[in-house]
Amino acid sequence: MFDSLIQFVRDFYRTSEFIPLHAPVFRGSERKFVVESIESTFVSSVGAFVERFEQQMVDYTGSPRAIATVNGTAALHVALQLAGVSSGDLVITQPLTFVATCNAIAYCGAEPVFVDVDRETLGLSPAALEAWLEEHAHVDGDGVCRLKDGSRVVRACLPMHTFGHPADLDGLLAICQRWSLALVEDAAESLGSLYKGRHTGTFGLLGILSFNGNKIITTGGGGMILAGEELGARAKHLTTTAKKPHPFEYVHDEIGYNYRLPNINAALGCAQMLQLDAFIDAKRALASRYAEFFSGSDIELIQEPVGCRSNYWLNAVVCEGREQRDALLKATNENGVMSRPIWQLMSHLPSFSHCRRGDLANSEWLEARVVNLPSSVPQEPLA
Repeated sequence: MFDSLIQFVRDFYRTSEFIPLHAPVFRGSERKFVVESIESTFVSSVGAFVERFEQQMVDYTGSPRAIATVNGTAALHVALQLAGVSSGDLVITQPLTFVATCNAIAYCGAEPVFVDVDRETLGLSPAALEAWLEEHAHVDGDGVCRLKDGSRVVRACLPMHTFGHPADLDGLLAICQRWSLALVEDAAESLGSLYKGRHTGTFGLLGILSFNGNKIITTGGGGMILAGEELGARAKHLTTTAKKPHPFEYVHDEIGYNYRLPNINAALGCAQMLQLDAFIDAKRALASRYAEFFSGSDIELIQEPVGCRSNYWLNAVVCEGREQRDALLKATNENGVMSRPIWQLMSHLPSFSHCRRGDLANSEWLEARVVNLPSSVPQEPLA
């Protein structure tokens, strides 16, 4: 099985060389736009490409505002602040995520609470969220969600759209409304993914995207805050050092952040956005081929939830158990085909091992079984 999988991947990418997990593809106007940025001399946080990239994202996602940042973690840090998260608060999230999700919570002086995921979506489970809230929290007379002993405010809910597969947003939104929680979407991995025809990252109070080198499009490093008009204006102010407009004076009216995406990075993103639809088509075609390859085997490809369109950022398979998972990882990596396990649960990491948690049975089950396989867009378009 493993030998045939290795050959399948090599045949798809048409190479006997090392195959990475997810490599960027630059075959459009990237060089041209970057040179334009250099020749304009505007290569830092002021320049035409930054605003152009933001407008492209507004047009693509349907979000009223899009604010470009240096990376997805910075975007999430500011989004959580704008959602009202402050020191001492609790933010409910999933343990099956990349560490940046929890780091952004910690940057606010808040603490994550880990609630289980659904196996079908790999995202935060509405049932597990409701169960934890019923057991541990209440909404007080001021409409604030607190622990039952009144000691801590539960401020927000932060689901992540894992590997580009949308979480159950209808279920999460309904619970957040009942419990007075701000919903902030970590859509770092899901550019191009749709939940019931609408783009991920646009359902909550705010959402964020990432354009790291391994994402479906890249700016080298970069992120985006998706928000309404009012919060979007606040996001831009905070991410540009809270500087007030003035012909010549340096006036900063609050503590802000130097989080604005540089123009030279945005130039790369503008070129990548012109190819996004083709990238998604190619990745979905690869997912279809993986599904056909694993059909009838004891390894199962994770596929998009019903009613959703996933960008299939990373193709993931579920093995029978840890022993098979480890054997798959060993065989592929020893033969020059990169694969990786899913992240260690955040609740297992030293930084977050003390945090509150619910029953994490699904997360632990997936942690022991999930492997990511090569998912790059081919460097040359498929015939």
